[in-house]
Amino acid sequence: MDRLQAMAVFVRVVDTGSFSGAARQLGVGQPAISKTIAHLEDRLQVRLLARSTHGLMPTDAGFRFYERAKMAIHEADEAELDARGAGAGLTGRLRVSAATTFARLLVVPRLPEFLARHPDLAIDIVLDDRVIDLVSEAIDVSLRMGQLADSSAVARRLARGRRSVIATPAYLACSGLPTAPADLMAHEAIIYSQVENTWVFRKAGTEASVALRGRVTVSAAEGIRAAVLADMGLTINSDWMFAPELESRAVVRVLEDWELPPVDLWAVFPTGRLASAKARAFADFIEAAMRQQESPSLPPAD
Repeated sequence: MDRLQAMAVFVRVVDTGSFSGAARQLGVGQPAISKTIAHLEDRLQVRLLARSTHGLMPTDAGFRFYERAKMAIHEADEAELDARGAGAGLTGRLRVSAATTFARLLVVPRLPEFLARHPDLAIDIVLDDRVIDLVSEAIDVSLRMGQLADSSAVARRLARGRRSVIATPAYLACSGLPTAPADLMAHEAIIYSQVENTWVFRKAGTEASVALRGRVTVSAAEGIRAAVLADMGLTINSDWMFAPELESRAVVRVLEDWELPPVDLWAVFPTGRLASAKARAFADFIEAAMRQQESPSLPPAD
């Protein structure tokens, strides 16, 4: 048995917790599994497994080997898929994480098209506005907006979107229309607790910095939308987050002659291993789909 096959047997033993469980899943006899593990430990000159009340458990060295072995098997599988051009026929399960509102508005409605292209693929969508650990959550690709907190992240920018000051016509009719950034200080703002709420506006070489103030602070984008649509105040947010309402004119942009920093959409992949063919195909799909959402006045995503 070659080295990669021995790694696969070891990983299966750890996953099942026993030689017999691994033998059943692999369709071989239990003695063959025991022999493979014994040869592996002899070659490495280290004990990989120990018995416990819960069955076979990896030792500290075994756990480290298990993590590396899983990575090696995964990358070998991906190399074969790429060589065969299997990206056109993806199979298995893809786990994607994304912010709740962004996924509801712009990702989930597009899933039928992606799934129709890949009928043997299943997708788990993990919705969370927080940045989650991709490795511990077994995420294949995460869609994140804004500045990446981890500079070492394996990431690819998919799109660049416009930020705007957004409010409902009813709110503006009651509170007045701001004509300069400084006017925002007199308005009720819906504050998003997960971003810095001091904004720099630019216009023809002029800069104006404004710190938004308001009585309502919300920790999730869905709450920002609900408060704005209830005529409670204005917000500074990406146009993506109000795409349906901007199209229907349920909300409008104000201060359009002033420029705000754009927002980037990233595909972030788990560090320490190659991005899977499934993850890359999904990122490509979202990148193509988001082109229609980008403002033509913004520089394209690299």
